[in-house]
Amino acid sequence: MLISRWRSCTGQIDDRELAAFLAGEALVEIRILARRLTSQDVPSGETADRIKELATFSHEMLAVSRTARRRSSGRPPTRREQAMADRPMCYRWHTSSPERRAWILDRIDRFGLRWTPPPPIPATREGVQDSGLGLGFLVGWPVKTPAGRRPLPRSARVLKALDGEALIALRGEDEYVGWLRAHLAPGATHFLFPDPADHAWPAEGAGRWRCRLLLRMADEEQVISWAEVRTEDFVALPSNVPRPRQRRLARIACLTERDTYLWAEDHRAEEKRQDCGCEPADSAPA
Repeated sequence: MLISRWRSCTGQIDDRELAAFLAGEALVEIRILARRLTSQDVPSGETADRIKELATFSHEMLAVSRTARRRSSGRPPTRREQAMADRPMCYRWHTSSPERRAWILDRIDRFGLRWTPPPPIPATREGVQDSGLGLGFLVGWPVKTPAGRRPLPRSARVLKALDGEALIALRGEDEYVGWLRAHLAPGATHFLFPDPADHAWPAEGAGRWRCRLLLRMADEEQVISWAEVRTEDFVALPSNVPRPRQRRLARIACLTERDTYLWAEDHRAEEKRQDCGCEPADSAPA
C-alpha cells in the first residue's frame, strides 16, 4: 500500500517515508537469505552475517521513520541538531559505506521513487559559545521536559563526574569499550547526565536513562557520546560536582556538536591509529 502511494505521488518522498520503505526492503531480503541457510551454494556463516547486518540496518531505519519533529526544548538547537531534525536520514546516509548507499539508491530506482540525498552533516565548530541562549537555558537545568510528559525525577537532573575506568565499567559489555580505553585521555575526568530525546522520553519508573557523555579524548579535545545507563547505576555514582559547575558543564555538553564518531574519522584520516594501540576492526561509538 505504501509503495503504491509513493509511486503515484508527484513529489519526492521525505526521509521518514524512505526509512520506513528501506526497513521493509531489508526485511524482505532477510526472508530471502533465511531460506539459503540450508543451501549448499552459500556458506551459512556468510548468510548469517548478512542477515545480522540487514537486521541492524532495518532497526536503524525504523528508528529514523519514527523520529519526531523537533520541539522547542528551551535552548537553540546546534547546527548538527537542526540538520538532523530537517533531514533525519542525514547521519545514516553520510556514515554509510559506499555499498550501503548503492543498495539504497538501487531500491529507490527499482521502485521509481524520488529522493534527494541530504547535504553533508554541518562541520563542527571549535569551542562552545553561550551567546544567544535563552535565559531559561542559562539559569535552569538544560534538559527540558517535553510538553505533556512528566519531568524526570530530581535524581536524574544531576551531572556526575567519573574517571575513565569508572566510565568503562558503567558501559559493561558495550562493544565500544576497547575503543574507548584506547582513545580516552589518561587520567581525565568525564561527565554524564540523563538527556533523553523528546520522542523517547522515559516513563515514570523507567529502568534506564539515555545519558549524554562529555568525554576528554587523547588529544585533550572534548566531544560527546551517548550511553544507556541503568537508573540505579547512575543514582549510585557519587555526586561531587558543585551545582553551578554542573549546570555549566551540562550546557557545554548540550552545545557541543562534535561526537566520538566524527573525532574518530579525523583520527583515522590523520593516520594516528598506529599510535593508539587499537586494532583496525575497532570502531567508535556513535
